[in-house]
Amino acid sequence: MVRYHWHVGELVTLGDLKVGGTNTPSHWHLAKVGLLALWATIGFDLFLHAGVLATLYQAPSPFLLSPEESFRRIPLGYVSFAIMIALLAVLVRRLGFLGWKRGMSFGLSFGAFVWGSLALGLYSISTASPGLLLGWFLGQTVELGIAGLVVGVGLQHGRLRSLLLKVAVFFVVLVALAVVLQNVNAIG
Repeated sequence: MVRYHWHVGELVTLGDLKVGGTNTPSHWHLAKVGLLALWATIGFDLFLHAGVLATLYQAPSPFLLSPEESFRRIPLGYVSFAIMIALLAVLVRRLGFLGWKRGMSFGLSFGAFVWGSLALGLYSISTASPGLLLGWFLGQTVELGIAGLVVGVGLQHGRLRSLLLKVAVFFVVLVALAVVLQNVNAIG
């Protein structure tokens, strides 16, 4: 298939795209990069929802499930993240948004469109508070920006050891911050 790639400025086939001096990355490499992006977004998600937005979940709401039921369903939310990251990774690879800046920029744009439309749709048909929807929109947009950054870097480089270390540190720091915020919220 022949496509015009505006960032390259020439007609190329999808198979001609170069990544880090090699041919298009394998599906296995793409899957590993996607898992790293998922790990990073889960870390941010824990920080966002268990820390920053935790008070929004404490008020009774006909829109939200009970905390116990929500906790049981968290894995389904992370499956939805994995699906979104898989789509993001394929788009980043096919469109050639390599590197942290281009990957993050595309992820933020993609996230703003997806979560902006979802928040507007929920606002039009549900009892979700505007504050909760705004928090979701902003937070989930940042999550896809983080995923885009990780995917952009991971597809630019063949070796993932350095990226793995950075994602691990990012995850641990954000989970620790979420715990701190939960304790601060419990005291205040």
